[in-house]
Amino acid sequence: MKRVEMVQRTKNFALRVIRLVSSLPKSDVGRIIGGQLLRSGTSVGANYREAVRAATKKHFTSIMVTSLREADETLYWLELLAESNTVKANLLTDLIDECNQLVAILNASVKTARRSS
Repeated sequence: MKRVEMVQRTKNFALRVIRLVSSLPKSDVGRIIGGQLLRSGTSVGANYREAVRAATKKHFTSIMVTSLREADETLYWLELLAESNTVKANLLTDLIDECNQLVAILNASVKTARRSS
């Protein structure tokens, strides 16, 4: 996948997360998990964009690891929302799938970057 495509994909993912968080119940669970989800879900793309502009291979790898960690954390919060029935699991299937794909792509990129360092 080209970098420009991944930049757009992570941005679209962040927008989907924003819409989801906006629709969460106004309960303590909705606010707390929503806040965590919003932070990590929007951070994936922000960190990826920073990595794309990294001046060194070491910096690129470091920021890609951060993006990967944020994507994996986002997956955790999405799973909690589904498994706690805060949001019906079937409504999160596509977003969870996209997050899993982002984790896989970022993980592969980190492995490649580490091998070429």
